[in-house]
Amino acid sequence: MSVTSTTIVTPQLIAFEKPFALQNGHILPRFDLMIETYGTLNASKSNAVLICHALSGTHHVAGRHHADDKYAGWWDNMVGSGKPIDTDKFFVIGLNNLGGCAGSTGPLSQNPETGADYGADFPVVTVRDWVNSQAMLADYLGITEWAAVVGGSLGGMQALQWAIDFPRRVRHALVIASSPRLSTQNIAFNDVARQAILTDPDFHGGHYTRHNTKPRRGLRIARMMGHITYVAENGLGKKFGRQLRGHEFNFNYDIDFEVESYLRYQGDKFADHFDANTYLLMTKALDYFDPAAEHNNQLTAAVSSAQAKFFVASFSSDWRFAPSRSQELVKALIAEKKNVQYVEIESHHGHDAFLMEDKPYIDAVRAFMLNIKV
Repeated sequence: MSVTSTTIVTPQLIAFEKPFALQNGHILPRFDLMIETYGTLNASKSNAVLICHALSGTHHVAGRHHADDKYAGWWDNMVGSGKPIDTDKFFVIGLNNLGGCAGSTGPLSQNPETGADYGADFPVVTVRDWVNSQAMLADYLGITEWAAVVGGSLGGMQALQWAIDFPRRVRHALVIASSPRLSTQNIAFNDVARQAILTDPDFHGGHYTRHNTKPRRGLRIARMMGHITYVAENGLGKKFGRQLRGHEFNFNYDIDFEVESYLRYQGDKFADHFDANTYLLMTKALDYFDPAAEHNNQLTAAVSSAQAKFFVASFSSDWRFAPSRSQELVKALIAEKKNVQYVEIESHHGHDAFLMEDKPYIDAVRAFMLNIKV
């Protein structure tokens, strides 16, 4: 089936009715994963591509859920018929990670041991946990090997973890706008965002749904601050500069500048649909990701088992996941004589560039994917 921006796609809920052991020792008695698929799985099941999402992403990668949808999936410019990840060639799977709030088992789900929602009782999950659950999904679908695992930001960390943990099950790994571990500054940003949520009076220790509340103020501030780090000063300056919303200063704490209006809008929109406990979980998974830590902080040792061909991309204006972090991974892969292609894209979009349509970036992904044989 050809997939375009107007194609109506239907999510699928996959149930796993057996215990799942997490990295922290906690065992989930069962779990669900919400997925969407695009394209057709070939007879040999050799054309499957897994799309791993970033912090606030979902299973909805491309197409629309109904004809009146205002927006297509979050990576619709990348995935579809004739697009860089071509659904005429590949069978593409997007999923909502464990701990998410878009259908997969997470804090909003019912805890089978109590009958109430998990809330704050949902355990902290790691990138490795996600990869292990994704491996179970692959088994369920009869996919023994991915043609490619692809992700940007936190999704790129999952692609790297896949190549490390399941080297025989990944032929190509695309690690985009990502890092082999967070910088101290990034961990600090994440903690400030979490504190905004944790100290919201409506948080109620993470059990806000039982109080019919939502820590909307904290989530809104967390998103506003996070959004600032996802864009570049150059790009933000070009878009807004010091433009006033009105004709003169208000001399109060309402909105004076257009950039303030933009950030408040982004915060409000996010707080309306995202779950605060999920935000906490996702940022912790980011913080904990560090495959080299198990190898005396030697990244070369961590990637030594990988067999995939790598595509690594960074963006010049991305100061949250700077090109130097991607280059650190590339150097480790080269040191271990791995097959790796690296591109640094000139862009004014900052970290969010991996979601945008900078032509050199789109062309680079397209060229890499064209060379994958299925």
